[in-house]
Amino acid sequence: MTDHATADAARTRLDKWLWAARFFKHRTGATEAVEGGKVKLNGAAVKPAREVKAGDRLDISIGEETRTVLVRAIADKRGSATVAQTLYEETTESVEARERARELRKFAATPGADLHGRPTKRDRRRMDRFGSH
Repeated sequence: MTDHATADAARTRLDKWLWAARFFKHRTGATEAVEGGKVKLNGAAVKPAREVKAGDRLDISIGEETRTVLVRAIADKRGSATVAQTLYEETTESVEARERARELRKFAATPGADLHGRPTKRDRRRMDRFGSH
């Protein structure tokens, strides 16, 4: 009986683990991300109920960022951020890729980032002038 209990303690649902590791604020968000193919377990798309164990590799896409992490520990309850950070280790390639992406975003402004709300009459005149020449 104790062998079965330790086997259960070493595994938990993927969506529960993602939530406990603080990749998502809500468990439903984690579930939807897994169902939407934003999370891959050992390179394969899986269902939210798939069990995760220590040593598994996860590719997690949140927004424009993709993180590759190795599962170090299992938790099915959400703890503090410091506890959550002990549950995984991000690969060096993943950290470097995120740094490169951050540098590129610094230099290239997001299209439309300077637009706020509806164009004013002055903005419309500028757009018309720009479009007619």
